[in-house]
Amino acid sequence: MLTKVVDLRSDTVTKPSEAMRAAMAAADVDDDVLGTDPTAHRFEAEMARMMGKEAALFVPSGTMANLISVLVHCDTRGSEVILGDNSHMHIYENGGMSTIGGIHPRTVKNNPDGTMDIDKIVAAIRHQGALYYPTTRLICLENTQGNCGGKCLSVEYTDKVGEVAKAHGLKLHIDGARIFNASVALGVPVDRLVRAADSVSVCLSKGLGAPVGSVIVGSKAFIQKAKILRKTLGGGMRQVGVLCAAAHVGVRDTVGKLADDHRRAKVLAVGLKKIKQLTVDLSSVETNMVSLINHYLQSLLIFRYVALKYHNIVTYGGYFPRYTSTLQIHRYHLPSCVKS
Repeated sequence: MLTKVVDLRSDTVTKPSEAMRAAMAAADVDDDVLGTDPTAHRFEAEMARMMGKEAALFVPSGTMANLISVLVHCDTRGSEVILGDNSHMHIYENGGMSTIGGIHPRTVKNNPDGTMDIDKIVAAIRHQGALYYPTTRLICLENTQGNCGGKCLSVEYTDKVGEVAKAHGLKLHIDGARIFNASVALGVPVDRLVRAADSVSVCLSKGLGAPVGSVIVGSKAFIQKAKILRKTLGGGMRQVGVLCAAAHVGVRDTVGKLADDHRRAKVLAVGLKKIKQLTVDLSSVETNMVSLINHYLQSLLIFRYVALKYHNIVTYGGYFPRYTSTLQIHRYHLPSCVKS
């Protein structure tokens, strides 16, 4: 009987490693709301250096990281943000920028590779003083682009969007929940990949395997405003060094292993492609995600049922399901994932 569950739902399902648990137990902590937690300070400084920005701030989640970033850049109610119509910020973050910030999202179509056409971004910009329209103040990108199958935005594309933002007096924010996956897949240092951005959110609990948290990076002035908003939103935590210690281990130990996740995703895609009821585009697997297109939902539901009942494989998705390789999925698990 199988006892090991192979969980392909998301890279958010990883469990903290023994090294993380040991670091959490040994963490030197104090009150971070009062600004005196030494482990949090060291980790934030490390992340700012790694990302090539002046300062960083630890927050409980990626959704809060993105919301805070938008609120800092769009500090006038009625501001407008340009972002992808298939982006995580637009679809999965509960409309927080509108609900809490009074900020209007203006969507541009995401291409299959995760980009938005530059000319469409420019056409979407609306300047201050127009009688009928909100004022554009921010452009948001997502790298990797999750709903497009973990596609990577190139440094050349990101730089072009940054040039557009600068030319029009706008700011650029990158939802970098999986920015290290993009960096590894593209072979581009992460600080170079985000150089054009005024702010970046980095998730620590996805591919990096930490139990909780994201960081925001940007200028010192930006982070000072972000710290106030973190408190407003209830994200200030006391002995947060316990969590930062685990995140430090994730960054230290896991970034170098992300290429293995990408290779395992490719192996999984090759195996799934052999199932005649499923459609897999092997060329689309750039990082740790495999997206399927199956127009026969009943067949897909049967596939998921068999996978769980007979092979202890947990999957996720509806018409367009996604399977995600993580650091805790090993190569020897993959044959059972593709048995018919």
